Amino acid sequence: MQLNSPPAPPTPPTPIILDGLPDPPVADGVCPRRTRMQIDLLLLAIEALDLTGSEAILAVANDFDLRGVLKNRVALWRMRSTNPFRRYAQRRPLTLVEAKALVLITCYLARRLTVLIRQLLLAYQQLSEKNLSPDHHFRLSEYLERFRAHYRSRMNSKRAGVLAYSSDEKLNELALDLLEQLLFCTGTSGVQRLWISLFDGEVQ
Repeated sequence: MQLNSPPAPPTPPTPIILDGLPDPPVADGVCPRRTRMQIDLLLLAIEALDLTGSEAILAVANDFDLRGVLKNRVALWRMRSTNPFRRYAQRRPLTLVEAKALVLITCYLARRLTVLIRQLLLAYQQLSEKNLSPDHHFRLSEYLERFRAHYRSRMNSKRAGVLAYSSDEKLNELALDLLEQLLFCTGTSGVQRLWISLFDGEVQ
C-alpha cells in the first residue's frame, strides 16, 4: 500500500441505473489494480473498433444520465489513467461508482458492435484453421493494427507488464482476447457478469 497515495475522490450519489451492480467487499470502496487495468483495456479495444472513440463513451454517459460521474473528457482520462500501466498513470483511486459507470458504458458499446465483434472472431477462427495470418482479412488486420497503435502510444513501455506485450504477436493475442471478453459482455446479464468477473480472485 502506498502511504502517500491521495484519498479517493468524493463519492457521488449512485445513479439508479447502477443499482443492479453489487458492491464487492473491497478495501475503502476502491477498485483493485487488476480491475482498473481490465476496464481500461476493454475500452481500448472498443476505441480500436469504433473510430469515434472517447466521444462515443461520453455520448453514452450522457444518454444514461451518468454525467454526474463522468463529466467530461478530462474526467474520463483521469479514470482510465488509474490503470498503473498507463504512460501518465494517476495515483488517484478508481471508485466503485466510477467503475460501474465505465462497465455499463463498455457493455452498451460492445452490444452496439456485436455484429462486428462476431465477424472478426469468426474471421480469426477461419484464418487459424487455414494457417493464415490476420493480414489476410482487411477488417481484422485493421482492428489489430489500431489496437497495437493505441496500446503503444498510451502505455508506459518501461513497465514490466507492458514489456511483456512488446511484440506484434503478443499484442494481437491481447487484442483478440479482449474481443472475446467484449462478446461476453453482449450476452444475457452481460453487465452483471462482466462486473463480477472483474473482481474474481480480488475479494474473498
